[in-house]
Amino acid sequence: MTVRVAIVGGGLGGLAAALFLRRAGIEAAVYEQSAEQREVGAGIVVSPNMVRPLARLGLGEALGAFAVRLEAAWEFRRWQDGRVLSVQPMGEACRALYGADCYVAHRADLHAMFRQALPPDALRLDHRCVGVTQGAAGVTLVFESRTGRRTEVLSDAAIAADGIHSTLRPSIASAADARHEPRFSGLCAFRCLVPADAAPEMALRPVQTLWLGPGHHFVHYPISAGRFVNVVAMAPAGDWRTESWNAEGRVEDLAREFEGWDPRVAQLIASATDTKRWALYDREPLSQWANGRLALLGDAAHAMLPFFGQGAAQAIEDAEALAACLAGIAPRDVAGALKRYEAVRQPRASRVQLMSRGREVQNHLPDGPEQEARDAGFATGEPLRQSAWLYGDAA
Repeated sequence: MTVRVAIVGGGLGGLAAALFLRRAGIEAAVYEQSAEQREVGAGIVVSPNMVRPLARLGLGEALGAFAVRLEAAWEFRRWQDGRVLSVQPMGEACRALYGADCYVAHRADLHAMFRQALPPDALRLDHRCVGVTQGAAGVTLVFESRTGRRTEVLSDAAIAADGIHSTLRPSIASAADARHEPRFSGLCAFRCLVPADAAPEMALRPVQTLWLGPGHHFVHYPISAGRFVNVVAMAPAGDWRTESWNAEGRVEDLAREFEGWDPRVAQLIASATDTKRWALYDREPLSQWANGRLALLGDAAHAMLPFFGQGAAQAIEDAEALAACLAGIAPRDVAGALKRYEAVRQPRASRVQLMSRGREVQNHLPDGPEQEARDAGFATGEPLRQSAWLYGDAA
């Protein structure tokens, strides 16, 4: 008897879970609360540990049609004058070490690729989850549409891929986990897209560049086959506490944060017509991802700060592991399979969560002896090789 899986949340993790599950012969459908399917956000790093699973889904060629393959990454530059502190060649070195390239892409392009790979009936829009119960027959999810119409869906398993503000997480996490409040980093992030024809030439290179300065850092790289430059700027949050990718910021506030920086930074900011702004929070690692026939996936399980660009990659790893654990089982064995999924994924994702903390301290050192020692240390590091535990095959 085929296992039926309902996935709550139609972001990258939810859609990837449906693709991996269906590839494993499992009946899977995605329930998304939005009435129109569109992915928010801007640029995203598609690291080798994300590229290989996408290739196994048969999406490698589709990815290459819009993603920009990095020739270099971690190009650190000094804030005042753009002096290069270090740079990591990618390309052949990355393929030799990890069997895949590293890309950067627009999140919306990735989302569209996943949607196109799914059968139309596998994605159900305008389904906001408002209730869940478990019983001997399975798990029942209650959905409500914008017009108030209620629908009940019975499945053998339900996967909460509904993001950092997951409505299902309280039904899954342990009581101790549930008491943890979101942890505020003290920072906010500005995100904007700059048309390629308005950007300085150096920003069009297939390079991930990070400008480091006191209390701030500024990241850019080309996306959407080079048509845009993605900008992410980290700054002290001040009174800003809104945790949403949809929150509108002001370009003039972004410009004020980076006054006095290299003119190329100022040009990128001046060329942006709008910006999103959100406060950066993360969560403590959860000890429990599965409860009976329910399990967490992606940001619902391991919301993390963005400093290592691993949020989406870890969600894709979750999706592939989930499908492997559910493949070939009978519906009565779902709870045990979800516990195996938890055992496989929780330690690694929690390590990435914790690793993502504290990077802002190193990136934001004020000018002085500590900053000079940091900059000198860049010259002796090998970040690509040092990322072997992350970019290599997940254990």
